Amino acid sequence: MLVSTAQDPTLDVTSPPAPAATLEAFLGSVSARAFRFAELGLRHRDDALDAVQDAMAKMLAYRTRPAAEWTPLFWSVLRSRIIDVQRRRVFRLSWLTDARDADGGEIDWADEAGPDPSRAHDGREAWSRLAAALRGLPARQREAFTLRVLEELDVEATAKIMGCGEGSVKTHLFRAREALQKQLEEFR
Repeated sequence: MLVSTAQDPTLDVTSPPAPAATLEAFLGSVSARAFRFAELGLRHRDDALDAVQDAMAKMLAYRTRPAAEWTPLFWSVLRSRIIDVQRRRVFRLSWLTDARDADGGEIDWADEAGPDPSRAHDGREAWSRLAAALRGLPARQREAFTLRVLEELDVEATAKIMGCGEGSVKTHLFRAREALQKQLEEFR
């Protein structure tokens, strides 16, 4: 039996999701996307996991802040952590680094619970190509695209997270979209 949203307001998909009531719920809702963001920036799964875990641990200090502040605050903390890891890599001596692949492993972006294996494969293929194209972008363009398009944050919040002006966000996003369009032209 089909139930319309008029009869059951909990099925209304047009309204935005309710904000998380607790910091733990918020962190749980953002963890997968945060990992993907970190993995794109760091290109290594273990480093990305560490960065997300550190950012989440630092968020515990902001537990008393209003829930509306958690999203931009979390992304700012995570971005700072990613930059810290990237800076440390630059200063490591080459004999201290291990022989890990700089790209890490395969990113599993697709929803694996889908009933159609062909569709799931196409989704993984699309996300793999997008991830590879995003890795090829300069860091600021990649951040602007990820925060504005994938995370759907507004320009003001993105500018605050990136530590730049709104005009810079728009410029970085424009350039990122232009570069991605050229790289993914044959995939369309």
